[in-house]
Amino acid sequence: MNITINGKKTTLAENPARTVESLLEELDVAQRQYVTVELSGEILERDAFGNTLVQDGDALEFLYFMGGGR
Repeated sequence: MNITINGKKTTLAENPARTVESLLEELDVAQRQYVTVELSGEILERDAFGNTLVQDGDALEFLYFMGGGR
């Protein structure tokens, strides 16, 4: 399976049951509870991570929004 993660082409073993949630675990993404996921240009709701399948050719962005400043 070929996907793009944060602008980087990535090849993963085929897994037809791979969800966004399982991908985050598989890649050991830091602070998963705070990550926002954009899948092929659409921001996913957090409750959709567990049932949204990752397909060959998908583009994902893992985003962290930070507060602060003045």
